[in-house]
Amino acid sequence: MSRLKHLLVAAAVLALGRRRTAEPRRPVRRIVPPGPPDRRAENLLLVLLALVTVSAAAFIAVYALDRLGHQTQWLGLTLGLAFALVTLACIVIARRLVVTEELSVPYPTPQHPEEQQAIEEIVEESGSRFTRRRLVKVAGAGAIGTLGVAALTPAASLGPLLDVSRLAQTPWRRGRRLVDESGRPIAAADVEKETFYTAYPEGADRELLGAPLVVVRIDKGVVAYSKICTHAGCAIALYRKPTFPETQPGPALVCPCHYSTFDPAHDGKVIFGPAGRALPQLPLFVDGDGNLRAAGNFNRPPGPSWSGVREHRAHP
Repeated sequence: MSRLKHLLVAAAVLALGRRRTAEPRRPVRRIVPPGPPDRRAENLLLVLLALVTVSAAAFIAVYALDRLGHQTQWLGLTLGLAFALVTLACIVIARRLVVTEELSVPYPTPQHPEEQQAIEEIVEESGSRFTRRRLVKVAGAGAIGTLGVAALTPAASLGPLLDVSRLAQTPWRRGRRLVDESGRPIAAADVEKETFYTAYPEGADRELLGAPLVVVRIDKGVVAYSKICTHAGCAIALYRKPTFPETQPGPALVCPCHYSTFDPAHDGKVIFGPAGRALPQLPLFVDGDGNLRAAGNFNRPPGPSWSGVREHRAHP
């Protein structure tokens, strides 16, 4: 009898529990009315976020290749398209996927914790139309993350982060011929006094930091120096001829940006201005055809005075 009693009590508890479980939950009072799902708008949002990711990744790829024609235009197109797609995605969210709260009176300024909690509830309930929140969040994070990486990508042009030895590399080596802007060899006999010449390494990339040279003739002969100022990396573009012996005893190479002045007759040493070290000199020799060729590499690294520059030597 006792056993039967326990079984009846257990059955009653189980039945009561099932009944309570089956009872519908009381509706929770909402500040913002629930909105019906909009799968088409949600799909459109996912497509836009995917296109943002592709556009931002394309910007990074174009920047990294650095060999495409009209590269500046491609960079502007890919990055601009990414931001335009982000704007469209925000419009879709605002117009189609966020439930709008309608009030007949202006919403009061939050001054108490209850009101602050109500605002947070409004923000949470306004997204009731989203049926795939996790997928949208992943797509949004991917789009914004890729766009952020694209925005930071140009910082790579500031220079190497750890391995700075690349800054000492130059295209010059023994035997490489000096050519002018048209690619024609520069003959030693054609270099006149009181005249400024710009030279490049034959068959090499002229955009490299150590590529351009200034070539002048002094009393000792023809000399060549790096065209990149050792102060801030500007171009040596002026040649000062000795006009007044008392104040200008000899020729000088001048950077017009900050007026660093170098002496081509004495190993390119600084005679005026903010530059902290001499201009790198390239040794020369004349080949059998009378043309100028490099007899080796620079006697010091070319370029501006970045940290530790005196600890390295120029190398090909």
